[in-house]
Amino acid sequence: MGQLVLTVLGMAAQMERRFIKERQREGIDKAKAAGVYQGSKPRIDRATICEMHAEGVGATAIAKAVGCSRMQVYRVLRASPAG
Repeated sequence: MGQLVLTVLGMAAQMERRFIKERQREGIDKAKAAGVYQGSKPRIDRATICEMHAEGVGATAIAKAVGCSRMQVYRVLRASPAG
């Protein structure tokens, strides 16, 4: 009996979460159509990281200059076309 109650409550929670996501998506689409919603600002400048790397600056110095972690610098460099 307890398992049945938990299953029903879980299904209700899933449905509610799906409704919340749908309403959120509708609101975002409406805001985009109105030109209000732009998304979040990029936290790091990928071009600056690539430029500094091309100039021979080390990953630690780049991370300090840009304000991110050294691992993030490595990820950006790995994802860049120059690789």
